[in-house]
Amino acid sequence: MRLPLAAALAVLVALALSLAAPAPARADGAGSAEVAEEGAAVDTAAGIGIRSFTRYQKGAQRPVDGTDIGYRYPQPEGATLTVLVTETDLIVYLDAEAASEAGLDTGEEGDVAALLALVEDLDEEASRGGALLRDVAAGLTLTVTTERSDEIGPYRYLFAHDVGGRAYCAVQPAGDLAGREPSAAAEAAGLDLSAGALWCDGARLVPASEVPLAAPPGPLEQLQAFFADVDYRPFWVSLRTSAVALAITFVLGLIAAWRTMGTSSRLKGVLDSVFTIPMVLPPTVCGFLLLLLFGQATPVGQWFIAHGVSLVFTWEAAVISAVVVSFPLMYRTALGAFESLDASMLDAARTLGWSEARIFCRLMMPLAWPSIAAGTVLAFARAMGEFGCTLFFAGNYAGITQTIPIAIYFEWMSGNTNVALFWVVVVILMSFAVVLFINLYTARSQRFRERGGVVPRRARRAGGADGPADEAAEAGGDALRIDAQALRELIRASAADADGGGAPGTGEVR
Repeated sequence: MRLPLAAALAVLVALALSLAAPAPARADGAGSAEVAEEGAAVDTAAGIGIRSFTRYQKGAQRPVDGTDIGYRYPQPEGATLTVLVTETDLIVYLDAEAASEAGLDTGEEGDVAALLALVEDLDEEASRGGALLRDVAAGLTLTVTTERSDEIGPYRYLFAHDVGGRAYCAVQPAGDLAGREPSAAAEAAGLDLSAGALWCDGARLVPASEVPLAAPPGPLEQLQAFFADVDYRPFWVSLRTSAVALAITFVLGLIAAWRTMGTSSRLKGVLDSVFTIPMVLPPTVCGFLLLLLFGQATPVGQWFIAHGVSLVFTWEAAVISAVVVSFPLMYRTALGAFESLDASMLDAARTLGWSEARIFCRLMMPLAWPSIAAGTVLAFARAMGEFGCTLFFAGNYAGITQTIPIAIYFEWMSGNTNVALFWVVVVILMSFAVVLFINLYTARSQRFRERGGVVPRRARRAGGADGPADEAAEAGGDALRIDAQALRELIRASAADADGGGAPGTGEVR
C-alpha cells in the first residue's frame, strides 16, 4: 500500500517530533498531568514557581546608553531571580521581597534545593546544546544572596542593576575602581571580565498559584505548533539557488560535453580531468579554493571588488558553489549520452552539409535527451544537497545563504533537534522523488524505444526484424539509435531542403 506524499511527510514528522520533542516543564515534584506555560515551572509541594525564564549564553562588554557597567547579561522584564554560573561558583540572587511573597526561605536548604531543581529543568530546555546546570552544579560552590552586589574572588557581581530602563547582571573588577570605568579598570589589572561568568539564567520567582497550568497539548496540536514555528526560508533559499545553478550547469555541461567529445584524445583526457575533478574533491576543498580565488587577497577578487562586485559570503557565492559541485554530474552524463550515439549517423548528416550546431540540436540532443534529463535531475539534487562548499564560500546567513543542509547542521548544533529532523525528512523525501522520477522517466523512454526505435532482442532472435534494422542493431549493440526508416526520412527531408525544394528523391538512401 502506497501512502500519498503528504501523508508520508506527516507520519515522518510526527515520528521525529515524538522522538525529539523536549520534556515539558514539570508541574510538581512527582510529575503531573498538567504542565506550565513555556518558560515556566512550578513545584506545588514547595509552593514556589518560576516564570519568564531565559538563559543567556553570552554576555557583552559594550556600554549601555553610554554607561560602562562591565561584562553584562540582560535580564527578563521584572526578573527577581538570577542564577550565575562561573568556573568555581554557582551564585543565586533572589529579590528579598519576591522570595518572601513566594514563601521561600533562603536559609532553608529544602527550599533552595526545590528552587534549583526547577531552574535545572528550565535550564536544560533552554540550553540549545550548551552545558547543563544539572551537570556542573555538583562541582560548584553554592552562594545564595539577596544583596545586589557581591564580591567573589577577583570579581564583583551586580544583580538587578538598572541601566537605560532595563535590568542587567554585570561582572566588574573587585575592589575600588578609583574613578575608572569597569572595563578600563579590568584592562589595567589584566583581568578578563568575560571569564567571570560562563552563562546566566534570569527569571521571575512567584508563588505557585501564579503559574498557570493547562492540559498538555495533543499530538495534532504539537504538530500544528511545530509547523507554525518552523523557519521555511532555508527551503526557498535552497530552491532558488538550485534552480539558478541548474540553468547555468545545464548549459555549461552540455557545451563542455559536446566540445570535449570532438577534441583529440590527448586534449580530451586533460579536459575531462579538469571538468570532473570537483566530483572527487571534498566539497570543503572546493569551497576553500573558491574562497582563495575570489577573496580580497587575490587579483581576481581585487578586480571584482574594484568593479563593485563582492562575491564572498553572498547569495551569488551560494549559486557559484552549487554550480561547481553539480557541474561534473551534468557533464559526465551528457558526455556518456553523446558518446553512445552512432557515429556513422552523425557522419551521414555531415555529408549532407549539416553544420555541427545543427547536428547537435537536431540529432544529438533529441537522441540523447533521456540520459540528459536524468543527469539534469541529478545535478539539481546535488545542488540542493550542497553543504561544505557553500558554508566555506557563502557562509551561513538566514534567508540569504542558509540552505537546508546548512540549516540541519546549525539547528542540531543549537539543540533544535526536532527542527533538524524535520529538514532531514524533507531532504529524504526530495531525494526519493528525484530517484523515482529518474526511474520512471528511464522506463518510459525504454518502452518508447522498444516500440518505435530500437529493435528488441527477442524480435531479432525470432527473425521478425527487417534486414537493415537488424544489421544496425547488431553493429551498435545496445547503443541509442533510431530505426532505418526514420533515418531515411530524415536524410530525404534534409536533401530536399538543400536542393531548395527540388526532387524529393534526390537524397534517398537505399
